[in-house]
Amino acid sequence: MKEKDDIEEYGQITTSNNHKIQVVSIIGEIEGHECLPATSKTTKYEHILPQLVSWEMNDEIEAILFVINTVGGDVAAGLAIAEMINSMKKPTVSLVIGDSHSIGVPLAVAAKYSFIAPSATMIIHPVRMNGLIIGAPQTYDYFKMIQDRIVKFISKHSKIQQKEIEKMMFNKGVLTKDLGTILVGEDAVEKGLINEVGGLKEVIEHIEKMI
Repeated sequence: MKEKDDIEEYGQITTSNNHKIQVVSIIGEIEGHECLPATSKTTKYEHILPQLVSWEMNDEIEAILFVINTVGGDVAAGLAIAEMINSMKKPTVSLVIGDSHSIGVPLAVAAKYSFIAPSATMIIHPVRMNGLIIGAPQTYDYFKMIQDRIVKFISKHSKIQQKEIEKMMFNKGVLTKDLGTILVGEDAVEKGLINEVGGLKEVIEHIEKMI
């Protein structure tokens, strides 16, 4: 009964070996400096950043599991969360279920070890922006700079090379109305983006080994 209460109140589980794991959901759209509609499922970076600091400093928590199902969202906010996850000393594992699109890709590779469910998908595509954009060389240079930040982060924290990421970003043959590449389960592992295909059983076993 206590374990059920922990999950409901704190997002913590205790494994059969009495290891305490913090479970963190990164879902919906990554919300940045602008608030999204109340009807949207979001992960708010201003909420999760201080929580990450708190969990890192909590001696009772032995590892952190990030369960990811996101369509992407704000690039700056997503990279900020990813950098924070990557800088943690505690064992961290990510599990992609459903989707991990766009800025969700850096979030998935930010953990020390990553899993993806067999049917889960990841989409890599060029940086896009909504609203009015000034069609000047400086705008495209800015887009390129943002894109380079994402590509370098993904490459540094996975087994995939920068040139391969850029090639997948500008692939014309997969997405009907857009550029990019869809990777499903094992495809993401074969490309070197994710460490392993698996589910909760494999994740818990790996976390216990890391601890």
